[in-house]
Amino acid sequence: MTDKDTHPSSTHPPLPPTSEDDQFLRLRLLRSRRVGISTYKRLLIEHGTAQNALAALPEVARAAGVARYEICPEGVIHAELKAARLAGATLVAQGTPAYPAALDALPDAPPFLWVLGDPAILQRPIIAMVGARNASSLGTRMARRLAHDLGAAGYVVVSGLARGVDAAAHLAALETGTVAVQAGGVDTIYPAENAELAENIAKQGARLSEQPMGLQPMARHFPARNRIISGLAQATVVVEAAAKSGSLITARDALDLGRDVLAVPGHPMDARASGCNMLIRDGATLVRSAHDVLEALAPIAPRAPELPLEPAPQPARDLRTMAQLHQQILSRLGPSPVAEDQLIRDLGAPTAKVAPVLVELELDGAIDRAPGGLLTRAS
Repeated sequence: MTDKDTHPSSTHPPLPPTSEDDQFLRLRLLRSRRVGISTYKRLLIEHGTAQNALAALPEVARAAGVARYEICPEGVIHAELKAARLAGATLVAQGTPAYPAALDALPDAPPFLWVLGDPAILQRPIIAMVGARNASSLGTRMARRLAHDLGAAGYVVVSGLARGVDAAAHLAALETGTVAVQAGGVDTIYPAENAELAENIAKQGARLSEQPMGLQPMARHFPARNRIISGLAQATVVVEAAAKSGSLITARDALDLGRDVLAVPGHPMDARASGCNMLIRDGATLVRSAHDVLEALAPIAPRAPELPLEPAPQPARDLRTMAQLHQQILSRLGPSPVAEDQLIRDLGAPTAKVAPVLVELELDGAIDRAPGGLLTRAS
């Protein structure tokens, strides 16, 4: 009776609830013990209605070797609906116009979402931004800049309300639109330090969760939360991430859906950047600014206002020219720190041409970057 053992008999999800009573019964089915999303959808397809599926559920459980099975009590669902009313949450069902189309593409798309805030924001173009909880100051600064600029370009930023990169991205995108996907109930704030931010997101954007109201998040809920983050977005940007982290789970989920994955490079000696550098090595788009994100999305992006940040990226670089620039940079660097802007002036080359080469040299370990924009040649 577990989701691993059962599969829907159709590739199409069940039709949406037709009434409040039907919605109540479907929630009761979904909240019943050992009924995951796959089992829920299979039972609805096989039995036609939630009422019929609930009636058949004890026998289905007995056939699966589960004795003394009891379906979810009605009182549990009444309590959940009451908690939602008190919190001001809206229930959005799969198959209804309010349900985000991008999320509907998930094979295990949540049948229901609790939403605090304006559900209409889920219909706008969305980009996910995730990263380390223990992000560096540069990482949080980059997250804020990217979120602000992508918001100015017309995108909603979705993240997971965690500390670090998530919180920085949410905060920078508050004015233009942000969505927080929660691992526990939508009325349960985790971590507590983000309580004020969570309240502002609900006022100016939306918080959402597939979990029951009041549920405290557990470790197993976070990977499920991550699939919703990537599922809502047409692209996922990873700002800082260790080699084994939840952010990389989100990136893999996005790749499985055929969505774009982009990553901000970091110093090869910084463990917080190892996941991003791995993603770039394996083909993720390197991100220096919001322009890189917008350029990567150009073939599929909705009509969004042009972002006046930096000159447009240069055409494909000539390898010989780049090799010469590498040598010119390395010849001007030694053990004594040199300011990056001074180096660029000495080279007499445009910043847009030198900056990506500096990133390449840093990733290759040829140069080191110290606080304050100081550069030295690696020993």
